[in-house]
Amino acid sequence: MEAGNPSKDAPTPGNATQYEEVSLSDHDAVRKEKFNIMKNILLICLSFLLNFTAFHGISNLQSSLNSDEGLGTGSLSIIYGTLIISSLFTPTYVIRHLGCKWTMFGAILGYTTYSLANFYPTWGTLVPGSIILGISGAPLWSAKCTYLTTAAKRYARLSRESVDAVINRFFGIFFLIFQMNQIIGNLISSFVLSTANTTSLEFPDSVSQEEKLRIAEFCGANDCQNGTGRDESTSEAIPNETIYILMGIYTAVGFLAAANVGLFVDKIIIRNNESRGAKELLIGTFSHMKNQYQIMLIIITIYSGFEQAFITGDYTKSFITCPIAVNWIGLTMICFGAVDSICSFMFGRIEKYTGRVPLFSMSTLIFLAIFITLLVWVPYPTSPAPFFIIPAFWGIADAVWQTQLNALYGVLFFDRQEESFSNYKLWESIGFVVAFAYQSYVCVYVKLYVLLSFLIVGMSLYLAVELLERKRKMNQKSANTSKDHSERKQSFDNIRHNPEDNVTSF
Repeated sequence: MEAGNPSKDAPTPGNATQYEEVSLSDHDAVRKEKFNIMKNILLICLSFLLNFTAFHGISNLQSSLNSDEGLGTGSLSIIYGTLIISSLFTPTYVIRHLGCKWTMFGAILGYTTYSLANFYPTWGTLVPGSIILGISGAPLWSAKCTYLTTAAKRYARLSRESVDAVINRFFGIFFLIFQMNQIIGNLISSFVLSTANTTSLEFPDSVSQEEKLRIAEFCGANDCQNGTGRDESTSEAIPNETIYILMGIYTAVGFLAAANVGLFVDKIIIRNNESRGAKELLIGTFSHMKNQYQIMLIIITIYSGFEQAFITGDYTKSFITCPIAVNWIGLTMICFGAVDSICSFMFGRIEKYTGRVPLFSMSTLIFLAIFITLLVWVPYPTSPAPFFIIPAFWGIADAVWQTQLNALYGVLFFDRQEESFSNYKLWESIGFVVAFAYQSYVCVYVKLYVLLSFLIVGMSLYLAVELLERKRKMNQKSANTSKDHSERKQSFDNIRHNPEDNVTSF
């Protein structure tokens, strides 16, 4: 099924499933429809897993492999800077004209250009690759979110469940599979990079006093982007042949993700009204920024970009590469990805019983504990445990943020999906671009204080949104109850004053 004008959406041999309305009394049709919905959700999850296996595998290494002149983090900043512009102009227009399926297909191909650019990483190659990826990012995520929320509403009707519960479950399933990209991508990088230098995978038996002084001055929260105190360059220690093998694998994985969407995912009709013009769609995206809830969610959405940028850019560089070695990035981030993946699935189901607020509150407490720990911890490599425990707890907290924040946008702004998810990616991308832009210029302890500030303010505003929404629903329920009571009273009065109208004639 395709978005936009229904005349464009006649069934085609390769995409026959159209999610048409089916009678709930036709059990066979209902079962078949539910199967088709789940099939497409899982196929989309698989494509995102493959696509971001490549992208996150590469981006996790940028601050370490391409550290000269801030090339790696500079390219990431360009990606998210372009993504901001893309969020404003492209998602609604592209989705309306191409539909969710072909938007995702084309956007994933755009992501592969970044993998290709990393075969020969210079400003001349990474900048164009970053711009193309940034343009592709907003339509990709908006199309995915629109597809999932639309499918969730239809699945809720078929299974007679609440839309909120199904949306949360679908996002939980998505992030369970999606977050595995950190496991697979980092396994690939660790394995390939270790072939160049196997000794760097050996954890130090002891740490010399000189090494402790170096770590205390240049690593962890005290990393002020003035080097690691080592003489050698990380990028020079890895042969070009090893880089070519790594980027070749990531490029192939990206093309496989695009092929999966193009060949196997069914189209989906988003609305049955006719397509709007590009100008109207752009105005819709901007006008959504005036929504009271959207304004209040800006800080928490920006924070989402900040925290993801820190774990992939700053933690990997300042707390892993600096005190130990670049090869350990993959191993520690596997721990992050595994916990994030499992918890994403769990929280998607637990939310049905707990609600969002307890999950967000738990996540906030975990983040606060992590940030305080990173401020005071000097990452001496005396034991591997802390280097893995911190990413593990970060995975728990991030799982809440990714599943529940996405679902929150889907629930609050269901009638304006493209515009709301465009805004989501816009503000999240601002967090990414600011974090990566100052990554090479600001001390890590300053970044941790920035994270603490945005977390506290953002969480406070989010709780206010939940309170306002709860009051709105209570007032709506009260108004409906009063209306029903008034109608029943009016009916009773009519019967009492006009009894002859209610006499049955034989």
